[in-house]
Amino acid sequence: MALDKADRPAKPATLEALRALVAQRGEQLSPRMRDAAHYALEHPNDLALSPLADLARHSQLSPVAFIRMAQALGFDGFADLKRLFRAPLQQTAKPSHSERIRHYGGELTLDRPQDPVAVLRAFSQANIVSLQHLQSDADALPLKPAIAMLQGARLVHVIGLRRSYAVAAYLAYALNRVGRGAVHITAQGGMVVEQASAMGSQDLLVAISFPPYAGDTLKVCELAKASGSKVLVITNGVLSPLGRVADLLIEVNDAELKGFRSLTSALCVVQTLVMGIAFGQRHRNRKAASAKPGPDLVDIDC
Repeated sequence: MALDKADRPAKPATLEALRALVAQRGEQLSPRMRDAAHYALEHPNDLALSPLADLARHSQLSPVAFIRMAQALGFDGFADLKRLFRAPLQQTAKPSHSERIRHYGGELTLDRPQDPVAVLRAFSQANIVSLQHLQSDADALPLKPAIAMLQGARLVHVIGLRRSYAVAAYLAYALNRVGRGAVHITAQGGMVVEQASAMGSQDLLVAISFPPYAGDTLKVCELAKASGSKVLVITNGVLSPLGRVADLLIEVNDAELKGFRSLTSALCVVQTLVMGIAFGQRHRNRKAASAKPGPDLVDIDC
């Protein structure tokens, strides 16, 4: 239901301000309006360039959901919201290419998607831009609290399905290599619930998920909360469905070409967490002569 003008928040002036407003007021939106906000922030160029009817068809949401979402967030209507999303594109010409590579900063053109050399160059450049944004946003990421959660848990359980599987597998491997006990929840044989049942109140679950989110990952997060385990989530933003069950959330945005999404930034964050544990352990061992020596960092092979 649309809010009266008196009850609406001040209209955000930037996409980042809109993202923050949605995170703050998300619970006050209807489920359909939240879905519309989620889709808009995940597909900013679609919202900027596509007619409302096309947007509704691609998102499988009604046009009314986008209109009411816009009004609830302080805009006069959908056209007013659309202008906010178009602003970052006004300095560039309208794209005339076959495919577009999305990344954290916008888009790159891909004129010859059938040429693997062109794809490699364009996708590499998109990853470079995503990593540059990750680097510039590093101060805002809760890296130290995440490392403290990993260090303080009795046992770390890691889940990441579909494209996130590789990141989860690496994290579980690397944690064990630095002496931090970790269990990889693989969901093999349909045993995801049985594997998750080993979590206890002193454990930590690290859940990694990106669109399209795996339902079993959210299920395991809910089981973790029920068992008293803490939940550390690595995902693409506060609008991720995993955000509502997370004790701590690390936002990661990678480049994508159609259904192909990069893992570059996600792996960079995961390696940073493991390195934080490894170097922290070495520092503590140097200060405490009686401490049990940890693995030699040269031999860790992470």
